[in-house]
Amino acid sequence: MASPKCIYWFRNDLRISDNPALSAAAEIGEVLPVFILSDSENDLGSASKWWLHHSLHDLNERLGDRLNLLRGDATKIICDLAKEQEVDAVFWNRCYEPTSLAQERSIARNLEQFGIGANSFNGSALWEPWEVLKGDGSPYKVFTPFFRRGCLSRPLPDEPVGEIKSVSLSDDVESGMPLEDMNLLSADDWYGGLRERWDVSEAGAHQNLNEFLENKLSGYSEGRDFPSRHMSSNLSPYISWGLISVHRIYQRLKQRMGQFEDGSYDDTFLSQLGWRGFAQSLLYHFPDLPEKNMQRKFDSFPWIENESNFDAWKTGQTGYPFVDAAMRELWQTGFMHNRLRMVAGSFLVKNLLIDWRRGRDWFWDCLVDADLANNSMGWQWVSGCGVDAAPYFRVFNPVTQGRKFDPDGAYTYRYVPELQKLPIKYLFSPWDAPAAVLEEAEVVLGTDYPEPIVDIAESRKRALEAYSMVRSQGK
Repeated sequence: MASPKCIYWFRNDLRISDNPALSAAAEIGEVLPVFILSDSENDLGSASKWWLHHSLHDLNERLGDRLNLLRGDATKIICDLAKEQEVDAVFWNRCYEPTSLAQERSIARNLEQFGIGANSFNGSALWEPWEVLKGDGSPYKVFTPFFRRGCLSRPLPDEPVGEIKSVSLSDDVESGMPLEDMNLLSADDWYGGLRERWDVSEAGAHQNLNEFLENKLSGYSEGRDFPSRHMSSNLSPYISWGLISVHRIYQRLKQRMGQFEDGSYDDTFLSQLGWRGFAQSLLYHFPDLPEKNMQRKFDSFPWIENESNFDAWKTGQTGYPFVDAAMRELWQTGFMHNRLRMVAGSFLVKNLLIDWRRGRDWFWDCLVDADLANNSMGWQWVSGCGVDAAPYFRVFNPVTQGRKFDPDGAYTYRYVPELQKLPIKYLFSPWDAPAAVLEEAEVVLGTDYPEPIVDIAESRKRALEAYSMVRSQGK
């Protein structure tokens, strides 16, 4: 009698260790590992494709060149492959995006018709969206009670499953393709900055976690707002693509926090993991989050279509150095410091009055950690139209933000090198510099560095008037 055989379907869980569905599959018998690049409505951005390419390369190496790469409709491929290979079961870790959930349900129904087991696991959520609800059974719409009352009062998250002791891998699929044929990389090699910034591997994920816990955690609460201090965990793209388990991060975090006997820590980073869970929950309960304003009164907001201003924002040529540094960091590294995401986002939607969905799309294309839930919720938050949104009157001033959070200019000078000779006094408002200072710094505004594309005070006033109008209509 043939030994049991199953399919393991890799998705956004591109790792071997701490993978609950893969561990369960390994206990069944022979495992056929597959990854399917689906044609979906949420097409991957350019930076995400680069990250995925290298993640799959690393995963395939760890699987001894046994990963089967396929492309097309995952629902059809999984079911056809299961019948063709005469497998006993299919295993996967759950995703929480609307299209993914619908796809999982369809696959499970089809497999069950043929007597093939469909087994899904939690591989990417500390608390699953349907677990964290208010007393009346409705979802939370404000983060603090979601995290403090909804999450922290619940049983502890699952323990990580650890390393797989042994797994018997099959490579019987003839329709698989080489990684290069998946066409994830552009013919124009613009990835130099990404290669320099990131080690895209499961080992790289754990190295970043170790570095953060050992050298950054104790100062994270205060230092995380200062981009030049490099206090970010750098874990977000690894979490997004599942190169590391969020359950492992939680376990290691709690262990490390327990070693601080002097109380020199707080749960700021844990709350960041909670914020990620909040985004998952909102997307699960409100599947139109990526497209529609959570506060529908904003449907009539008077957005402005200005392609020149939008292009200036995308390319880091707004004339506001702190914003421009952020946008250039994004383009060069596929990442943006969290403080800068708020500043650059606020500038787009409030100072330029450009629709948040356009910013969402640009971040989606450029971020290596692009995540549908986080990206959608973040843009609605900064725009003031989300469920737990920043107050409409909060307009981040890029001049004061730069002076406060980049006081020595280290971050801004790095990404806006044409201003390197400009004294720090004028770095965040170069138009205020006397002509002699600009000449000494070899800066000609409008030539070497752009003039501001909008007046910060006037554009703030215009934004407040527009928001006040919407607010009054919502009463």
